[in-house]
Amino acid sequence: VQLQASGGGLVQAGDSLRLSCAASGRTFSLYAIGWFRQAPGKEREFVSAISRGGGRTSYADSVKGRFTISRDNNKNTAFLHMNSLRPADSAVYYCAASRTIQSAPIPTDSGSYNYWGQGTQVTVSS
Repeated sequence: VQLQASGGGLVQAGDSLRLSCAASGRTFSLYAIGWFRQAPGKEREFVSAISRGGGRTSYADSVKGRFTISRDNNKNTAFLHMNSLRPADSAVYYCAASRTIQSAPIPTDSGSYNYWGQGTQVTVSS
């Protein structure tokens, strides 16, 4: 599966953005989708993930209550809705796909993800 992330930009603190992750192929629903981010000089970190069918989600504590992950399997697209953005949220955001079985726990480690998009820059000014 090939992934393309989009929707990043330059916003002010408190603003919102919606990131999209468009996937190619007909097997999108076989993959859990995760969002990760990497700020300059820092390691890539988990942000959020969603199960194959979209019924289960996981969030990093730093974004819980502010970010919402969703997916539309009919459109092969996943989304990350980001509200109340903070300067600390500034990073390159990557979407990734993990081939999982239906009942498997949602993976939150980057090593569990097989396919990665190219990343989209989010910059939040104070």
